[in-house]
Amino acid sequence: MKIVTRNEELLRDALSCLPQPSSRTSLASCNKLIRFEDISAAAFKIQCGVQKTPCMYSRLSKQYGMDIYLKKEFLQYTGSVKERGVLYLLMSLPQEQQRKGVIVASDSNFSMAVAYHASELRIPVFVIMPSSTAPARVKMCREYGAMVISYGTTAKDSQVHARRLAQENSYLYLEEEDSAVYLSGLGTVGLEVYEQVPKLDAVIFPAGGHCGLLAGSAAALKHLNPHISVIGVESESFPVLQQSLKAGHPTEDQACNNHHFYGDVSGVCFGSNSLQLTGKLVDKVVAVREEDILISMLRLLEYERATVDAEGAIGLAALVAGKLPELKDKRVAVVICSGNLELHLLQQCIARALTLDNRVCRFSLVISDCPGDLSKLLEILAREEARVLDIKQERTFVTSELFTVEVTCTVETRDKIHTAQLRNALLERYPTTAWTER
Repeated sequence: MKIVTRNEELLRDALSCLPQPSSRTSLASCNKLIRFEDISAAAFKIQCGVQKTPCMYSRLSKQYGMDIYLKKEFLQYTGSVKERGVLYLLMSLPQEQQRKGVIVASDSNFSMAVAYHASELRIPVFVIMPSSTAPARVKMCREYGAMVISYGTTAKDSQVHARRLAQENSYLYLEEEDSAVYLSGLGTVGLEVYEQVPKLDAVIFPAGGHCGLLAGSAAALKHLNPHISVIGVESESFPVLQQSLKAGHPTEDQACNNHHFYGDVSGVCFGSNSLQLTGKLVDKVVAVREEDILISMLRLLEYERATVDAEGAIGLAALVAGKLPELKDKRVAVVICSGNLELHLLQQCIARALTLDNRVCRFSLVISDCPGDLSKLLEILAREEARVLDIKQERTFVTSELFTVEVTCTVETRDKIHTAQLRNALLERYPTTAWTER
Protein backbone atom coordinates (compact mmCIF):
# COMPACT_ATOMS: atom_id res chain seq x y z
CA MET A 1 0.00 0.00 0.00
CA LYS A 2 1.59 3.25 -1.08
CA ILE A 3 0.70 6.25 1.09
CA VAL A 4 1.04 9.71 -0.45
CA THR A 5 0.00 12.82 1.46
CA ARG A 6 1.34 16.12 2.74
CA ASN A 7 0.85 14.94 6.29
CA GLU A 8 2.96 11.77 6.20
CA GLU A 9 4.04 12.35 9.79
CA LEU A 10 0.51 11.42 10.86
CA LEU A 11 1.15 7.88 9.69
CA ARG A 12 4.44 7.23 11.45
CA ASP A 13 2.86 5.63 14.49
CA ALA A 14 0.38 3.43 12.65
CA LEU A 15 2.60 2.56 9.69
CA SER A 16 6.08 2.80 11.11
CA CYS A 17 7.11 -0.30 9.18
CA LEU A 18 6.19 1.13 5.80
CA PRO A 19 9.24 1.22 3.48
CA GLN A 20 9.93 4.14 1.20
CA PRO A 21 9.43 3.30 -2.47
CA SER A 22 13.01 4.22 -3.27
CA SER A 23 14.57 2.19 -0.48
CA ARG A 24 16.02 -1.28 -1.01
CA THR A 25 14.72 -3.45 1.78
CA SER A 26 17.00 -6.26 2.88
CA LEU A 27 15.61 -9.69 3.64
CA ALA A 28 16.23 -9.11 7.32
CA SER A 29 14.21 -5.91 7.35
CA CYS A 30 11.57 -7.65 5.25
CA ASN A 31 11.17 -10.25 7.99
CA LYS A 32 10.67 -7.41 10.49
CA LEU A 33 8.04 -5.84 8.27
CA ILE A 34 5.72 -8.83 8.48
CA ARG A 35 5.82 -11.25 11.37
CA PHE A 36 3.38 -13.92 12.41
CA GLU A 37 2.37 -11.70 15.32
CA ASP A 38 1.42 -8.95 12.84
CA ILE A 39 -0.84 -11.33 10.92
CA SER A 40 -2.45 -12.59 14.13
CA ALA A 41 -3.09 -9.00 15.22
CA ALA A 42 -4.65 -8.24 11.85
CA ALA A 43 -6.92 -11.29 12.10
CA PHE A 44 -8.17 -10.17 15.50
CA LYS A 45 -8.76 -6.60 14.42
CA ILE A 46 -10.65 -7.27 11.17
CA GLN A 47 -12.69 -10.29 12.32
CA CYS A 48 -15.90 -8.27 12.62
CA GLY A 49 -15.46 -6.49 9.30
CA VAL A 50 -14.76 -9.30 6.81
CA GLN A 51 -16.22 -12.74 6.25
CA LYS A 52 -14.50 -15.83 7.55
CA THR A 53 -15.11 -17.53 4.23
CA PRO A 54 -15.65 -21.31 4.01
CA CYS A 55 -12.92 -23.66 2.83
CA MET A 56 -14.96 -26.56 1.48
CA TYR A 57 -14.21 -29.98 0.04
CA SER A 58 -14.79 -29.86 -3.71
CA ARG A 59 -16.50 -32.37 -6.00
CA LEU A 60 -13.62 -31.71 -8.39
CA SER A 61 -11.40 -33.83 -6.12
CA LYS A 62 -12.17 -37.15 -7.82
CA GLN A 63 -11.65 -35.66 -11.26
CA TYR A 64 -8.12 -34.49 -10.47
CA GLY A 65 -6.99 -37.28 -8.13
CA MET A 66 -6.49 -35.32 -4.91
CA ASP A 67 -8.47 -33.89 -1.99
CA ILE A 68 -9.24 -30.33 -3.11
CA TYR A 69 -10.54 -27.71 -0.68
CA LEU A 70 -11.69 -24.37 -2.08
CA LYS A 71 -11.18 -21.25 0.05
CA LYS A 72 -14.06 -19.12 -1.25
CA GLU A 73 -12.78 -15.56 -0.82
CA PHE A 74 -15.01 -14.38 -3.67
CA LEU A 75 -17.82 -14.49 -1.08
CA GLN A 76 -16.49 -11.32 0.57
CA TYR A 77 -18.93 -8.40 0.34
CA THR A 78 -17.13 -6.77 -2.60
CA GLY A 79 -16.23 -10.13 -4.15
CA SER A 80 -12.50 -9.89 -3.44
CA VAL A 81 -9.86 -10.92 -0.90
CA LYS A 82 -8.46 -7.38 -1.08
CA GLU A 83 -10.93 -6.38 1.63
CA ARG A 84 -8.70 -7.96 4.28
CA GLY A 85 -5.67 -5.80 3.60
CA VAL A 86 -7.73 -2.67 2.94
CA LEU A 87 -9.77 -2.91 6.14
CA TYR A 88 -6.68 -3.44 8.29
CA LEU A 89 -4.99 -0.44 6.75
CA LEU A 90 -8.00 1.84 7.16
CA MET A 91 -8.48 0.79 10.78
CA SER A 92 -4.79 1.55 11.44
CA LEU A 93 -5.01 5.16 10.25
CA PRO A 94 -4.91 7.98 12.84
CA GLN A 95 -8.33 9.41 13.70
CA GLU A 96 -7.37 12.80 12.29
CA GLN A 97 -6.68 11.27 8.89
CA GLN A 98 -9.84 9.18 9.06
CA ARG A 99 -11.76 12.39 9.57
CA LYS A 100 -10.14 14.07 6.53
CA GLY A 101 -10.72 11.13 4.21
CA VAL A 102 -8.96 8.96 1.64
CA ILE A 103 -8.81 8.92 -2.15
CA VAL A 104 -8.02 6.18 -4.69
CA ALA A 105 -7.69 6.18 -8.46
CA SER A 106 -8.56 2.96 -10.28
CA ASP A 107 -11.44 0.62 -11.10
CA SER A 108 -9.77 -2.41 -9.50
CA ASN A 109 -10.89 -4.74 -6.71
CA PHE A 110 -8.65 -2.68 -4.42
CA SER A 111 -10.66 0.50 -5.08
CA MET A 112 -13.94 -1.33 -4.57
CA ALA A 113 -12.72 -2.58 -1.20
CA VAL A 114 -11.57 0.91 -0.17
CA ALA A 115 -14.93 2.38 -1.22
CA TYR A 116 -16.91 -0.09 0.86
CA HIS A 117 -14.84 -0.31 4.03
CA ALA A 118 -14.07 3.40 4.22
CA SER A 119 -17.79 4.09 4.03
CA GLU A 120 -18.50 1.48 6.70
CA LEU A 121 -15.90 3.15 8.97
CA ARG A 122 -17.42 6.56 8.15
CA ILE A 123 -14.24 7.74 6.49
CA PRO A 124 -14.90 10.12 3.56
CA VAL A 125 -13.79 8.26 0.43
CA PHE A 126 -13.29 9.49 -3.13
CA VAL A 127 -12.71 7.24 -6.12
CA ILE A 128 -11.34 8.71 -9.36
CA MET A 129 -12.05 6.53 -12.39
CA PRO A 130 -11.24 7.02 -16.09
CA SER A 131 -14.13 7.55 -18.48
CA SER A 132 -13.53 4.09 -19.96
CA THR A 133 -14.59 2.37 -16.71
CA ALA A 134 -17.52 -0.02 -17.05
CA PRO A 135 -20.76 1.68 -15.89
CA ALA A 136 -21.49 -1.28 -13.58
CA ARG A 137 -18.27 -0.65 -11.63
CA VAL A 138 -19.04 3.05 -11.28
CA LYS A 139 -22.53 2.24 -10.03
CA MET A 140 -21.23 -0.34 -7.56
CA CYS A 141 -18.67 2.05 -6.03
CA ARG A 142 -21.37 4.67 -5.57
CA GLU A 143 -23.65 2.14 -3.93
CA TYR A 144 -20.85 1.27 -1.51
CA GLY A 145 -20.89 4.91 -0.42
CA ALA A 146 -17.95 6.48 -2.26
CA MET A 147 -17.93 9.78 -4.10
CA VAL A 148 -17.02 8.65 -7.63
CA ILE A 149 -15.48 11.15 -10.07
CA SER A 150 -14.90 10.33 -13.72
CA TYR A 151 -11.72 11.99 -14.96
CA GLY A 152 -9.44 11.44 -17.95
CA THR A 153 -9.31 8.69 -20.51
CA THR A 154 -6.55 6.58 -18.93
CA ALA A 155 -5.69 5.27 -15.48
CA LYS A 156 -2.67 7.58 -15.39
CA ASP A 157 -4.90 10.63 -15.91
CA SER A 158 -7.04 9.58 -12.96
CA GLN A 159 -4.02 8.98 -10.74
CA VAL A 160 -2.54 12.41 -11.47
CA HIS A 161 -5.88 14.05 -10.69
CA ALA A 162 -6.26 12.05 -7.47
CA ARG A 163 -2.81 13.05 -6.25
CA ARG A 164 -3.59 16.68 -6.94
CA LEU A 165 -6.86 16.48 -4.99
CA ALA A 166 -5.05 14.73 -2.12
CA GLN A 167 -2.49 17.55 -1.85
CA GLU A 168 -5.10 20.29 -2.08
CA ASN A 169 -7.54 18.80 0.45
CA SER A 170 -5.30 16.77 2.81
CA TYR A 171 -6.85 13.49 1.69
CA LEU A 172 -4.78 10.34 2.01
CA TYR A 173 -3.97 8.98 -1.45
CA LEU A 174 -3.95 5.18 -1.40
CA GLU A 175 -2.36 3.07 -4.07
CA GLU A 176 -1.99 -0.69 -3.77
CA GLU A 177 1.49 -1.54 -2.50
CA ASP A 178 3.12 -4.08 -0.22
CA SER A 179 3.43 -2.44 3.18
CA ALA A 180 3.54 -4.54 6.33
CA VAL A 181 0.00 -3.50 7.26
CA TYR A 182 -1.51 -4.47 3.92
CA LEU A 183 0.39 -7.78 3.70
CA SER A 184 -0.58 -8.66 7.25
CA GLY A 185 -4.25 -8.20 6.42
CA LEU A 186 -3.97 -10.38 3.33
CA GLY A 187 -1.99 -12.96 5.28
CA THR A 188 -5.03 -13.72 7.43
CA VAL A 189 -6.19 -15.99 4.59
CA GLY A 190 -3.31 -18.32 5.40
CA LEU A 191 -4.34 -18.42 9.06
CA GLU A 192 -7.92 -19.36 8.21
CA VAL A 193 -6.97 -22.05 5.70
CA TYR A 194 -4.68 -23.67 8.27
CA GLU A 195 -7.50 -23.68 10.85
CA GLN A 196 -10.15 -24.97 8.46
CA VAL A 197 -8.30 -27.84 6.74
CA PRO A 198 -6.32 -30.21 8.97
CA LYS A 199 -3.29 -32.10 7.67
CA LEU A 200 -2.75 -29.79 4.69
CA ASP A 201 -0.08 -30.73 2.18
CA ALA A 202 -0.21 -27.66 -0.09
CA VAL A 203 -1.98 -24.35 -0.64
CA ILE A 204 -2.29 -22.74 -4.09
CA PHE A 205 -2.61 -18.97 -4.53
CA PRO A 206 -2.94 -16.59 -7.48
CA ALA A 207 0.31 -14.76 -8.15
CA GLY A 208 1.22 -12.45 -11.02
CA GLY A 209 2.30 -8.87 -10.48
CA HIS A 210 0.15 -8.42 -7.38
CA CYS A 211 1.55 -11.19 -5.19
CA GLY A 212 0.71 -9.70 -1.79
CA LEU A 213 -1.82 -12.43 -0.99
CA LEU A 214 0.74 -15.10 -1.85
CA ALA A 215 3.51 -13.46 0.19
CA GLY A 216 1.43 -12.60 3.25
CA SER A 217 -0.27 -15.98 3.45
CA ALA A 218 3.03 -17.79 2.94
CA ALA A 219 4.41 -16.00 6.00
CA ALA A 220 1.51 -17.31 8.09
CA LEU A 221 1.50 -20.86 6.72
CA LYS A 222 5.26 -21.40 6.92
CA HIS A 223 5.29 -20.21 10.53
CA LEU A 224 2.52 -22.65 11.46
CA ASN A 225 3.91 -25.59 9.47
CA PRO A 226 7.08 -25.27 7.37
CA HIS A 227 6.22 -28.52 5.59
CA ILE A 228 3.12 -27.11 3.85
CA SER A 229 3.95 -26.36 0.23
CA VAL A 230 2.96 -22.85 -0.84
CA ILE A 231 2.48 -22.50 -4.61
CA GLY A 232 1.80 -19.43 -6.75
CA VAL A 233 0.16 -19.47 -10.17
CA GLU A 234 0.42 -16.79 -12.85
CA SER A 235 -0.38 -16.43 -16.54
CA GLU A 236 2.00 -17.64 -19.26
CA SER A 237 1.16 -14.47 -21.19
CA PHE A 238 2.95 -12.30 -18.62
CA PRO A 239 5.03 -14.29 -16.10
CA VAL A 240 5.91 -11.14 -14.16
CA LEU A 241 6.60 -12.86 -10.86
CA GLN A 242 8.89 -15.52 -12.33
CA GLN A 243 10.81 -12.85 -14.23
CA SER A 244 11.11 -10.69 -11.11
CA LEU A 245 12.31 -13.60 -8.96
CA LYS A 246 14.91 -14.46 -11.58
CA ALA A 247 16.10 -10.86 -11.83
CA GLY A 248 16.07 -10.33 -8.06
CA HIS A 249 13.99 -7.16 -8.27
CA PRO A 250 10.53 -6.10 -9.51
CA THR A 251 10.39 -6.05 -13.30
CA GLU A 252 7.85 -4.94 -15.86
CA ASP A 253 6.74 -7.37 -18.56
CA GLN A 254 6.26 -5.46 -21.80
CA ALA A 255 3.66 -8.05 -22.85
CA CYS A 256 1.37 -7.21 -19.92
CA ASN A 257 -2.22 -7.08 -21.08
CA ASN A 258 -4.57 -4.54 -19.55
CA HIS A 259 -7.68 -6.41 -20.71
CA HIS A 260 -10.26 -6.56 -17.93
CA PHE A 261 -10.36 -10.34 -18.21
CA TYR A 262 -7.04 -10.65 -16.38
CA GLY A 263 -7.62 -8.06 -13.66
CA ASP A 264 -4.91 -8.05 -11.01
CA VAL A 265 -3.02 -11.10 -12.29
CA SER A 266 -1.50 -8.88 -14.96
CA GLY A 267 0.54 -5.74 -14.43
CA VAL A 268 3.94 -4.92 -13.00
CA CYS A 269 5.37 -6.52 -9.87
CA PHE A 270 4.50 -3.83 -7.37
CA GLY A 271 6.94 -4.23 -4.51
CA SER A 272 10.23 -5.61 -3.29
CA ASN A 273 8.83 -6.68 0.10
CA SER A 274 6.34 -9.20 -1.26
CA LEU A 275 8.88 -10.27 -3.87
CA GLN A 276 11.51 -11.04 -1.23
CA LEU A 277 9.00 -12.87 0.95
CA THR A 278 7.89 -14.88 -2.07
CA GLY A 279 11.46 -15.77 -2.95
CA LYS A 280 12.17 -17.01 0.57
CA LEU A 281 8.89 -18.69 1.55
CA VAL A 282 7.10 -19.83 -1.61
CA ASP A 283 8.03 -23.32 -2.80
CA LYS A 284 7.01 -23.03 -6.43
CA VAL A 285 5.58 -20.63 -9.01
CA VAL A 286 3.98 -22.04 -12.15
CA ALA A 287 2.41 -20.43 -15.22
CA VAL A 288 -0.79 -21.48 -17.01
CA ARG A 289 -2.34 -20.75 -20.38
CA GLU A 290 -5.40 -18.60 -20.96
CA GLU A 291 -7.23 -21.73 -22.15
CA ASP A 292 -6.60 -23.41 -18.79
CA ILE A 293 -7.99 -20.40 -16.93
CA LEU A 294 -11.17 -20.44 -19.02
CA ILE A 295 -11.74 -24.16 -18.43
CA SER A 296 -11.10 -23.61 -14.72
CA MET A 297 -13.81 -20.94 -14.70
CA LEU A 298 -16.16 -23.42 -16.38
CA ARG A 299 -15.36 -26.16 -13.85
CA LEU A 300 -16.03 -23.83 -10.92
CA LEU A 301 -19.33 -22.71 -12.41
CA GLU A 302 -20.50 -26.25 -13.10
CA TYR A 303 -19.25 -28.08 -10.02
CA GLU A 304 -19.31 -25.33 -7.39
CA ARG A 305 -21.89 -22.89 -8.78
CA ALA A 306 -19.16 -20.27 -8.38
CA THR A 307 -18.95 -17.40 -10.85
CA VAL A 308 -15.37 -16.15 -10.68
CA ASP A 309 -12.98 -14.10 -12.80
CA ALA A 310 -9.52 -14.99 -14.09
CA GLU A 311 -7.82 -14.07 -10.83
CA GLY A 312 -10.23 -16.30 -8.95
CA ALA A 313 -9.84 -19.27 -11.30
CA ILE A 314 -6.10 -19.19 -11.96
CA GLY A 315 -5.15 -21.29 -8.91
CA LEU A 316 -7.38 -24.17 -9.95
CA ALA A 317 -6.12 -23.75 -13.54
CA ALA A 318 -2.75 -25.18 -12.43
CA LEU A 319 -4.52 -28.42 -11.49
CA VAL A 320 -6.66 -28.40 -14.65
CA ALA A 321 -3.50 -28.07 -16.76
CA GLY A 322 -1.68 -30.85 -14.89
CA LYS A 323 1.10 -28.48 -13.82
CA LEU A 324 1.37 -29.96 -10.32
CA PRO A 325 1.56 -33.78 -10.66
CA GLU A 326 3.40 -34.03 -7.34
CA LEU A 327 0.12 -33.18 -5.56
CA LYS A 328 -1.64 -36.37 -6.63
CA ASP A 329 -3.34 -38.05 -3.62
CA LYS A 330 -2.45 -35.02 -1.47
CA ARG A 331 -4.67 -32.68 0.53
CA VAL A 332 -4.66 -29.34 -1.29
CA ALA A 333 -6.36 -25.98 -0.62
CA VAL A 334 -6.95 -23.58 -3.52
CA VAL A 335 -7.72 -19.91 -2.81
CA ILE A 336 -10.53 -18.61 -5.04
CA CYS A 337 -9.89 -14.95 -4.38
CA SER A 338 -12.08 -12.90 -6.72
CA GLY A 339 -15.47 -13.03 -8.39
CA ASN A 340 -15.80 -9.67 -10.11
CA LEU A 341 -16.34 -10.61 -13.75
CA GLU A 342 -18.32 -8.23 -15.94
CA LEU A 343 -21.45 -9.80 -17.37
CA HIS A 344 -20.55 -9.37 -21.03
CA LEU A 345 -17.18 -11.02 -20.36
CA LEU A 346 -18.83 -13.88 -18.47
CA GLN A 347 -20.89 -14.81 -21.51
CA GLN A 348 -17.84 -14.74 -23.80
CA CYS A 349 -15.70 -16.73 -21.36
CA ILE A 350 -18.22 -19.53 -20.88
CA ALA A 351 -18.90 -19.84 -24.62
CA ARG A 352 -15.18 -20.03 -25.34
CA ALA A 353 -14.55 -22.47 -22.50
CA LEU A 354 -17.23 -24.87 -23.78
CA THR A 355 -15.50 -24.89 -27.16
CA LEU A 356 -12.07 -25.47 -25.61
CA ASP A 357 -13.53 -28.29 -23.54
CA ASN A 358 -14.85 -30.03 -26.69
CA ARG A 359 -18.42 -29.48 -25.57
CA VAL A 360 -19.51 -27.19 -28.40
CA CYS A 361 -18.48 -27.97 -31.97
CA ARG A 362 -19.38 -26.88 -35.49
CA PHE A 363 -19.40 -28.78 -38.76
CA SER A 364 -20.49 -28.22 -42.35
CA LEU A 365 -21.71 -30.72 -44.93
CA VAL A 366 -23.50 -30.75 -48.27
CA ILE A 367 -26.77 -32.62 -48.78
CA SER A 368 -29.23 -32.78 -51.65
CA ASP A 369 -31.93 -30.15 -51.54
CA CYS A 370 -34.75 -32.66 -51.43
CA PRO A 371 -37.58 -33.14 -48.93
CA GLY A 372 -36.50 -35.32 -46.04
CA ASP A 373 -32.71 -35.02 -46.42
CA LEU A 374 -32.36 -32.45 -43.65
CA SER A 375 -34.60 -34.59 -41.45
CA LYS A 376 -32.21 -37.52 -41.90
CA LEU A 377 -29.35 -35.35 -40.65
CA LEU A 378 -31.36 -34.28 -37.62
CA GLU A 379 -32.23 -37.91 -36.92
CA ILE A 380 -28.52 -38.76 -36.72
CA LEU A 381 -27.94 -35.87 -34.32
CA ALA A 382 -30.88 -36.98 -32.18
CA ARG A 383 -29.71 -40.60 -32.15
CA GLU A 384 -26.25 -39.47 -31.01
CA GLU A 385 -27.84 -37.26 -28.34
CA ALA A 386 -26.24 -34.05 -29.61
CA ARG A 387 -28.10 -30.84 -28.79
CA VAL A 388 -28.48 -28.52 -31.79
CA LEU A 389 -27.63 -24.93 -30.86
CA ASP A 390 -27.76 -23.42 -34.34
CA ILE A 391 -28.34 -24.59 -37.91
CA LYS A 392 -27.94 -22.62 -41.13
CA GLN A 393 -28.57 -23.49 -44.77
CA GLU A 394 -26.80 -21.97 -47.77
CA ARG A 395 -28.12 -22.53 -51.31
CA THR A 396 -27.04 -19.56 -53.39
CA PHE A 397 -23.27 -19.74 -52.99
CA VAL A 398 -22.80 -23.51 -52.88
CA THR A 399 -19.92 -24.47 -55.19
CA SER A 400 -20.80 -28.17 -55.45
CA GLU A 401 -23.30 -29.73 -57.83
CA LEU A 402 -26.70 -28.20 -58.53
CA PHE A 403 -29.70 -28.71 -56.29
CA THR A 404 -27.65 -29.17 -53.13
CA VAL A 405 -27.57 -27.20 -49.90
CA GLU A 406 -24.68 -26.57 -47.52
CA VAL A 407 -25.73 -27.08 -43.91
CA THR A 408 -23.69 -25.65 -41.02
CA CYS A 409 -24.54 -26.93 -37.53
CA THR A 410 -23.38 -25.88 -34.10
CA VAL A 411 -24.06 -28.60 -31.54
CA GLU A 412 -23.42 -29.26 -27.86
CA THR A 413 -22.00 -32.58 -26.65
CA ARG A 414 -21.22 -34.07 -23.25
CA ASP A 415 -17.45 -34.28 -23.55
CA LYS A 416 -14.53 -35.09 -25.86
CA ILE A 417 -15.51 -38.77 -26.19
CA HIS A 418 -19.08 -37.90 -27.12
CA THR A 419 -17.79 -35.43 -29.73
CA ALA A 420 -15.60 -38.12 -31.29
CA GLN A 421 -18.56 -40.52 -31.46
CA LEU A 422 -20.69 -37.90 -33.18
CA ARG A 423 -17.93 -37.14 -35.65
CA ASN A 424 -17.54 -40.80 -36.62
CA ALA A 425 -21.30 -41.19 -37.09
CA LEU A 426 -21.48 -38.17 -39.39
CA LEU A 427 -18.43 -39.15 -41.43
CA GLU A 428 -19.92 -42.60 -41.98
CA ARG A 429 -23.06 -41.06 -43.53
CA TYR A 430 -21.50 -37.87 -44.97
CA PRO A 431 -17.80 -38.50 -45.84
CA THR A 432 -17.21 -34.87 -46.88
CA THR A 433 -18.19 -33.43 -43.50
CA ALA A 434 -15.85 -30.55 -42.59
CA TRP A 435 -15.26 -29.74 -38.90
CA THR A 436 -14.41 -26.24 -37.73
CA GLU A 437 -11.25 -26.47 -35.66
CA ARG A 438 -11.00 -24.63 -32.35
